[in-house]
Amino acid sequence: MTLQFGTSGVRGLVTEMTDLDCYLYTLAFLRHVRGKRSPGAVGIAGDYRSSTPRIRRAVAFAASQEGMTLEDWGAIPAPAVTHFGIRNNLPSIMVTGSHVPDDRNGIKFNTPYGEILKSDEKAISRLYLELKDRETFECRQAPSPFTEQGDLKPACRQELGKENPKPRKTYLERYLSCFPPGCFKGSKVVFYQHSSVLREILLEILEALGAEVVSVGRSERFVPVDTEAVENAEQLSAWVRESGADVLVSADGDGDRPLIVDENGALVRGDVLGILVADFLSADSVSAPVSCNTALEKCGRFPHVSRTRIGSPFVIEAMQKALGAGHQRVVGFEANGGFLTASDLAVPGLNSTLTALPTRDATLPILALLFRSVHRRESISRLVSDLPQRFTQSGLLRDFPTKRGQELMDKFRRDGKSLAEDLFKSLLGPVQSFDFTDGARMFFVNGDIVHLRPSGNAPEFRCYTESFSEARAREINAAVLDMIRRQ
Repeated sequence: MTLQFGTSGVRGLVTEMTDLDCYLYTLAFLRHVRGKRSPGAVGIAGDYRSSTPRIRRAVAFAASQEGMTLEDWGAIPAPAVTHFGIRNNLPSIMVTGSHVPDDRNGIKFNTPYGEILKSDEKAISRLYLELKDRETFECRQAPSPFTEQGDLKPACRQELGKENPKPRKTYLERYLSCFPPGCFKGSKVVFYQHSSVLREILLEILEALGAEVVSVGRSERFVPVDTEAVENAEQLSAWVRESGADVLVSADGDGDRPLIVDENGALVRGDVLGILVADFLSADSVSAPVSCNTALEKCGRFPHVSRTRIGSPFVIEAMQKALGAGHQRVVGFEANGGFLTASDLAVPGLNSTLTALPTRDATLPILALLFRSVHRRESISRLVSDLPQRFTQSGLLRDFPTKRGQELMDKFRRDGKSLAEDLFKSLLGPVQSFDFTDGARMFFVNGDIVHLRPSGNAPEFRCYTESFSEARAREINAAVLDMIRRQ
């Protein structure tokens, strides 16, 4: 299977991500950027998964072949990479598979003005195919730096040199200069570190702001934490209760998707977290994918709401349109909790203006929720309960062939009403309407919502459900996934 762009970067099985393919995609990206401006350097960072060092070497080789100065930014979160690149007008590359298992990996590309959009992806893919054809031809004419299996030959492996500490420091200062010193004093926070590349930075921020931090679950083996389909909820809940903590926090592998558990051990869903953070920031425009909780509209806190396809490039495009329409406080979020800001935002109680960072970030929502909880002297669960009581659940079928998922979507587009009622009527009753913005989203007469969506670049199939109670949303999700599995 050829590597391809998904909702966030190029991703695939490690066995498919040969040095040659990673080199060619990187070369295509750098030439695409150079077609718009002429940067002389590129920053390269990565997460803690086992294949990342090898892929970083292939990426570095491409940059050196393109005559660019390499800056090793080390193991830092994806939002820190984008943040430093934007501030310093540099393209940047993050080697990460985000939340997917260790047998997979990926590459995220950022232009000097932010993460690449769908139009960039198309141009880079075209360049990649052209370069791949040329490489095949050139290999016949002269010795290649790659083996027949696509491995970079030892003599060509690029060393990155001394790590530049500035990207890490700049990201750290973004939050330490904004949130008041000691603002979390008296708060007890459990920090599930696992293998997230955010684990050192977030710990430093929380302790610097006065929180008592209990670190748990650190792992030198990569742990695939999916904040939309949490697999160890009972353990997370137990850690909170055992510690008597106010909250548990964590993030996925590359630190752009937060995970929060309240003082009672209940998971705070990412789309609910997004609403609370947008409200804290007094947003006048919020962009979010169609899969997110409808409490976003029902709460009535935002003058403008835009629904998008799933993926940060679509959220960013919607935020850009909102800015163009004259909105002043523009933000976005995804169902995984990753939060984006398109405007510079002055927030009462904070020390300085929070500059725009139009890419998924896990640190801001964690700090914002904790600050609001402390400032208002209200528990996390109370802040959540103040929202309209709509509950979402997401589930995932692994090893579900992409082709099979796409065929199922085609059936829904063709025979939606009859197929939905054949499958789900006994569980959900009659269908009221459909939304095919991204996958198949079904609204039932009883108020329940089911949203089915196959992954674009992994053999996975997701189901999002929404209902009037958490138990009902969970029940529907499990039942629907079981029905889909048996199709």
